Amino acid sequence: MTGKYRVVGVKRTEESRRELPFRTSAGSHTGLGHRRSSGRCHQSGRHSPGDRLLSDGVAGKFYVKGEQRAERVQDLFAEVAPRYDLINDLQSLGLHRLWKRRLLRLSAIRPGEHALDLCCGTGDIALALRARGAEVVGVDFSAPMLDVARQRASRDPVSKAVTFEQGDALRLRFPDESFDVVTISYGLRNLADIPRGLSEMHRVLRPGGRLLILDFGKPEWPPLRWLYFQYLARLVPVFGRLFFGDADTHGYILDSLRDYPAQRGVDALLRRLGFESTQTFNLLGGIMGLHVARKPPPS
Repeated sequence: MTGKYRVVGVKRTEESRRELPFRTSAGSHTGLGHRRSSGRCHQSGRHSPGDRLLSDGVAGKFYVKGEQRAERVQDLFAEVAPRYDLINDLQSLGLHRLWKRRLLRLSAIRPGEHALDLCCGTGDIALALRARGAEVVGVDFSAPMLDVARQRASRDPVSKAVTFEQGDALRLRFPDESFDVVTISYGLRNLADIPRGLSEMHRVLRPGGRLLILDFGKPEWPPLRWLYFQYLARLVPVFGRLFFGDADTHGYILDSLRDYPAQRGVDALLRRLGFESTQTFNLLGGIMGLHVARKPPPS
């Protein structure tokens, strides 16, 4: 890679360099348009061969539905925390760093604003927000991941000002309207109750505040969808086997997409919760999804 990557469905003008959402068939900007996806089938509603990996495969030990979900995810991140950043670089060929930089640009964070980084993991987004002058709190429910984040922050005087704390994204301790920006990267699909998590993010945002979500997606083009799911099913678990002696640590990524609503579903949830100006960017043809939304200002 040369540092550039293609974003499918997003047009940028050289004059303004503004990030624009998808166009509908009529050419107007309305987020993802009027068509909806079930999250498991591609746009036409027919099952593609790649979907069978989600619907027919047997989930690994770290993926369960219901109340035990959080406990299993905690077990997973406790195991992978020491090498989490290294594996991210390897399995994405370093592209996750480019996608996170894009999230940071779209956040339009300003010095002195208050930012909350949910599911902050090892702290890369939280530390980058702080470097741009924000007052930042990073929240994660995995103590081992937070230990890594605090170690990273301790190396730089500016980063030491970031507050890292253990917490539940479904039950945030913060008062209403506490933050100008809320970010969550590769964490939304891990929540046991995604609508509730998004509702909490809406609650703690100030009017006019911005929400940014980066996570794995579900490409709608069937050949790419099949290739992508094959990669997640066949190759990514090899990293888990090599580095942790357990393929399930990284087979979990595909498992976590089973019930994840992905780009169209997340956009619909954001609109339903009252967010406005929602934008969804398909990165690498929809392999990743980046959402931007705003809490309406007072009328």
